[in-house]
Amino acid sequence: MKTVAQQMFRTCNKLFARKTPNDGLEAHPSNIETAAQIENIQHLPSPSHLPSVEAVRESIHHVEAVMERAHHGGGWLLSGIICINILILGCALVSGSAFNSVAITAVHRQIFLIILLLLTMLWMLFYTVFTFRKDQAVLFKDSHAGPVWLRAGLVLFGLLSLLMDIFKIANYVGYLHCDSAVKVAFPVVQAVFLFVQTYFLWTHAKDCVQLHTNFTRCGLTLTLSTNLVVWMAAVTEESLHQTEIPDLNVSVLHKMYRASYGDKKCKCSHSACDTFKEAFYYLYPFNIEYSLFASAMAYVMWKNVGRLVEDHCHHNIKFRPKDVCLGPVTGVLLVVAGLVTFIVYEMDILKEEEKNRNKALLIHFIMNIVIVSLMSIFTVIGCIVYRLDHREHVSEKNPTRSLDVGLLVGASMGQFIISYFTIVATVATGARGYLNALNLSWAVLTVLQLGLQNYFIIEGLHREPFHVMQEAALHTNAHAFQEHAEMSIVIESNKSSYFLTSSPHKPSLKRRILKEVCAFLLLANIILWIMPAFGARPQFDHSIEIKFYKFTMWAAIVNIGLPFGIFYRMHSVASLFEVYLIS
Repeated sequence: MKTVAQQMFRTCNKLFARKTPNDGLEAHPSNIETAAQIENIQHLPSPSHLPSVEAVRESIHHVEAVMERAHHGGGWLLSGIICINILILGCALVSGSAFNSVAITAVHRQIFLIILLLLTMLWMLFYTVFTFRKDQAVLFKDSHAGPVWLRAGLVLFGLLSLLMDIFKIANYVGYLHCDSAVKVAFPVVQAVFLFVQTYFLWTHAKDCVQLHTNFTRCGLTLTLSTNLVVWMAAVTEESLHQTEIPDLNVSVLHKMYRASYGDKKCKCSHSACDTFKEAFYYLYPFNIEYSLFASAMAYVMWKNVGRLVEDHCHHNIKFRPKDVCLGPVTGVLLVVAGLVTFIVYEMDILKEEEKNRNKALLIHFIMNIVIVSLMSIFTVIGCIVYRLDHREHVSEKNPTRSLDVGLLVGASMGQFIISYFTIVATVATGARGYLNALNLSWAVLTVLQLGLQNYFIIEGLHREPFHVMQEAALHTNAHAFQEHAEMSIVIESNKSSYFLTSSPHKPSLKRRILKEVCAFLLLANIILWIMPAFGARPQFDHSIEIKFYKFTMWAAIVNIGLPFGIFYRMHSVASLFEVYLIS
């Protein structure tokens, strides 16, 4: 332990000795406090009088926090101001361009996005060529940031987003004779941006930058805000494409697709325009998820700028699908059933016969009730296992985990809002008819399922991995047996029996149950992401909420809450995979 403290002291000395014209340390109170804390670490007691592990860990975390405060300058404030201004301006332009009656068009929005994309790419190139290649620029790597599976997901969504841009280019080229060339330039620039950003995040997601910190923070918030504005633009265009518009002259609702390219008088010069248009709209969900993945990774990098990470070996966790059986099988069956009912729903809901439309809604409501009911049952089982679990909670500072929890809770608010508004509307109108009863049941069960799943995921993310606890128990028992053999038998018997009965190659019953629950919930969240992401809008096909809240208010509620609900399902998939790996 004293050796670890001395290594920390040497590292801190190197950091403080690194005085450059731009990064000099003054006699600041935080620096004096840092020196005092380091001096205290130097005089740790001898091994025979070592303090508790928790006390030493708290001391180290305190020193780390003090040193981070010493390195934080005005860059945090400046980068935050840049991010807020870009987001507000982008939100105003995106909202303004969504309505034809406003003088702001899609071309103005795309010019703004092109400028943001070019500036972000310039900063990424500067970081890669200049900042990253300097000596001592990246002394630490955050082992928790940017895991391989997250970066692989980013690459997959990036490839599908690139395909979307190719379809957009092929489609908008047919309108060049009568519409703006900006609508062709934007997908071209975005395609290049996808290449540059994906390479940047794959390579540098774990960096804890120690040089050019203020400029790096501003560049990362530019990256974050650019991806969020792209996300807002994609969500708005997709919402307008999928929103149900009531036709007062007909007794039913029908889909009204709004294209963002030009006048109705502008005709495409080739026959494949409609095909390309429908194709790239189906790829919008992947582009939306790509922007959110990139935003999350940029935020973690921003939090890690100037951060001093403990130099310890990161435990490699292997994915072993053979450890589970029931959860994946049940989940796959649920996904297949959900896809079949979703296809039937999409085909029948477009028919004008009320009987067919009601049949489609009936199948959709029943399928979703079955899914959320099974998810709630599995989640309750997982929560019971957590109550019987003896793993300790993680105390290490981890920006990635904090972001996961914040996004999980924040994104779930979108689905909570829609469900509660549905409950109020249905109960207030008496819930007459089987469709209203099913709609009410679905909303209530969704609220229950969201609460249980949030608790299960957050609790799982904050538990120590099983293999870490096993190693700690083995080390503790061996050390205790050497010095205090009799006492170790009394104190550690229960703890050792708990950990030593299971090996990494043969998981214990509790581990297998947790893995089964995670696997099932992961697949169930995938089908709950697919249905709304690719066009299921029972909120508009079933008219009870439209009659109660009126169309304008209900459309605003759904189009704001549903994108967050869709992102919640995909983010839950990522978080559940993380919980699966550490269980």
